[in-house]
Amino acid sequence: MQYIPNILFAILLIAGVGYFTRNVKKLSRNIKLGKDVDRSDNKSQRWKNMGMIALGQSKMVKRPIAGFFHIVVYIGFVIINIEVLEIVIDGLFGTHRIFQDFLGEAIYGFLIGTFEILAVAVLISVIIFWIRRNIIKLKRFLSAEMKGWPKSDGNIILYFEVVLMTLFLVMNAADLNFQEAGVGNVISQYLYPLFEGNIETAHLVERVAWWIHITGILIFLNYLYFSKHLHILLAFPNTWYANLNPKGQFVNDANVTKEVLLMMDPNADPFAAPAEGEDEGEPEKFGASDVQDLNWVQLLNSYTCTECGRCTSECPANLTGKKLSPRKIMMDTRDRLEEVGKNIDANNGTFVDDGKSLLNDYITTEELWACTSCNACVEACPVSIDPLSIIMEMRKYLVMEQSAAPTELNVMMGNIENNGAPWPYNQMDRLNWKDEN
Repeated sequence: MQYIPNILFAILLIAGVGYFTRNVKKLSRNIKLGKDVDRSDNKSQRWKNMGMIALGQSKMVKRPIAGFFHIVVYIGFVIINIEVLEIVIDGLFGTHRIFQDFLGEAIYGFLIGTFEILAVAVLISVIIFWIRRNIIKLKRFLSAEMKGWPKSDGNIILYFEVVLMTLFLVMNAADLNFQEAGVGNVISQYLYPLFEGNIETAHLVERVAWWIHITGILIFLNYLYFSKHLHILLAFPNTWYANLNPKGQFVNDANVTKEVLLMMDPNADPFAAPAEGEDEGEPEKFGASDVQDLNWVQLLNSYTCTECGRCTSECPANLTGKKLSPRKIMMDTRDRLEEVGKNIDANNGTFVDDGKSLLNDYITTEELWACTSCNACVEACPVSIDPLSIIMEMRKYLVMEQSAAPTELNVMMGNIENNGAPWPYNQMDRLNWKDEN
C-alpha cells in the first residue's frame, strides 16, 4: 500500500509529459509545413541575440514598468520551478524534501527562502498585470482581435500563476518539520500559525497542496500549446533564427532575379527550349496566399507571438485608424496554421483542400495595403517577431499572381517600366522643373 502514491505519481508524470511531447511533435510538424530558409549564418550574433533578448529580456525593459514586472514573473517562475525536480524525485521514490538532506540545511534554507520571496514578488506582479488588463484596461488590450479567447487566455495564465505560487507557500507553511527547523521559511512562517495547532490537519493540507501544486504544473505545461504563452519556450529559438539583415533590406526572389539576368544577357535566347532532359516542372508560386507558402521561421514567429500588442501600438497605420494590426497578422497566421494542422490530423497526415486560405479568409487586402513597411512592428517586438515579412510575401502574391495591386501602385509601376521613375514624365522631361520660376 505504501507504494500506491508513488505509482499514482508516476502515472500522472508519464501522462503529463507524454501529452506534452505529443503536442510538441505536432507543433514541430506544423512549423515544418513552411518553406525552407537558411538561418545558420553568423552564429556568434545569433547566440548573443538569444542571450540578450530571450534570456536577458533586453527589449522588454524599453517599457520599464511592464518590463520590470515581467522580469520578476519570468525569473520567479523559472527559479521557483527548480523545486519541481525535488518534487519529482520525492514523488517517484517516496522521499520528503530530499534536497534538504543532500544540500544541507543552510544551502537548502537559502534556496527555499529565495523561492518564497520570489513567490510573493510574482504574486504582486501578477496582480498588477491583472489590474492593468481588467481594471485600468490599457488600450492595447482592448483591440478587436483581443476579444473572446485571447482575452480569457491572458487572464487564465495569471490565475494559474496565482494558484501555483499560493500553493507553494501553503505547502511550506503546513510542513511542520520544515517550519520547526526554522530555515528558509521567510514568508511561510507567517502562515504557519494557521496549522501548528493540529498535526493531522497540517499534514493533510501539506499533502493536498503538494499534489495540487505538481498537478497544476503539469496542467500548465500542457496548456502552453493552446496558449499564447508558448513564447516561454519558443522565444529562445525565435530570437536565434531571427533575420539578421538590416531592417528594410528585402530578399530578392530567386526566380525574378534569374529572369532579370536572362533579360540583361545579350547572348541569351529568351525563347530557347529547356535543355534535353531538363524538366522545368510546375512554375514556383510568387509570394504567399496561405501558410504553406510562408517559410518555417515565419510560422515559428506566429507561434511565438505573446499578443502583447507592442507592435500594434507602434504601428503608424494602426495609430491613424487603418485596419492593420501587426498583432492580428501574427494571430491570424497562427490560427490558420492550427486549422491546417487539424485538417492534416483528420485526414491521416495529408492536407485536404478546405477551400480556405490565409489571404481573404483571415487577412484582408485592406490590412495588407495599409502597411507602410516602416519596420516599427519588428523593432517593437520583445522576441524578434517579423510581421512585416508576412505582409510583404502576401503583397507579392497579390501583385505577381493576381495583378491585384491598388490603382495608385499600378500607375507607379507602369511609370517605372515606361519612364524609369515613379513620376508620369519621360526621361527627357524629368529636369524641366528646374527651369520653372
